Amino acid sequence: MKVLIIGYGSIGKRHFEVLSEFNTIDRIDLVTKQNIKNVICYKNIHEVKDLNQYDYFIIASETNKHYEQLIYLDENLKDKKIFCEKPLFNKEKKIKILNNDIFIGYVLRFHPLLQKLKNILQNEKVINVNIKCGQYLPTWRPTVDYRKSYSAIKSQGGGVLLDLSHEIDYAQWLFGKIKDIKSYQVKISDLEIDSDDLTMFLGRVSNGAMINLSIDYISKITHRTIIMDTLDNSFKIDLIANTLMQTNKNGKIKLIEEKALERNDMFISMHKSILNNENTNCTLKEALDIMNTITIIQEQNNG
Repeated sequence: MKVLIIGYGSIGKRHFEVLSEFNTIDRIDLVTKQNIKNVICYKNIHEVKDLNQYDYFIIASETNKHYEQLIYLDENLKDKKIFCEKPLFNKEKKIKILNNDIFIGYVLRFHPLLQKLKNILQNEKVINVNIKCGQYLPTWRPTVDYRKSYSAIKSQGGGVLLDLSHEIDYAQWLFGKIKDIKSYQVKISDLEIDSDDLTMFLGRVSNGAMINLSIDYISKITHRTIIMDTLDNSFKIDLIANTLMQTNKNGKIKLIEEKALERNDMFISMHKSILNNENTNCTLKEALDIMNTITIIQEQNNG
């Protein structure tokens, strides 16, 4: 099997690292302006004369290039697997993919606790969900000046709403499409960026459950938590501590602790799922639903 990775920034390098360990993959080539030793590199996707030699495509470029690259690949390929990093686009666009299978990189679906939570939901009626995720942007990538990262630059698809759209994805994957949204999307801190550093919204899903979600670049206390209330129980999931706590009406507590994840565990699971034709991955339709939710928030806060 041959793989083509388009884009070789930090996330492209991570996909290269992960896929290099797959014994079913014979070669990985790159589309990048960098010169990487012992790797075939193309300066742009149009330089690749025979796209059909590749079996699996990874779009790991800047968000604002995803649309054009997806269209180009779909027009020039048939029956291939194309993986596109999240978010799908930097703003909502209509796209029709006719010839290939598209998967979007919402890797948190492969966190063991979120998969446990999805199973729990089969026997619970959810009435209230609080999701919070925050980390101080300068600590995200210690070797990179945060002011020069795409996260800091709105025109490149930066901003916490797009960057942490993982939270929107798993909220809709677990609970259903969010509607009746009331939101704030702001630049509120002293970070030297032109993108949003705090987004908060309240909404509801089709069964009537309320969802309160907050994501930010500003918290010096890194956190990623879900507190969920059902008719019979309350649950607290800490995706950093890898714990799930269940408390019933009588105050009885049950604690599930997962072993610490290795850096690439979820990425390995995600790519295996795609290559093995499993159904956990975010589909194009689901990614377009996420973009619709993002667009609603963006339009509410344009003024």
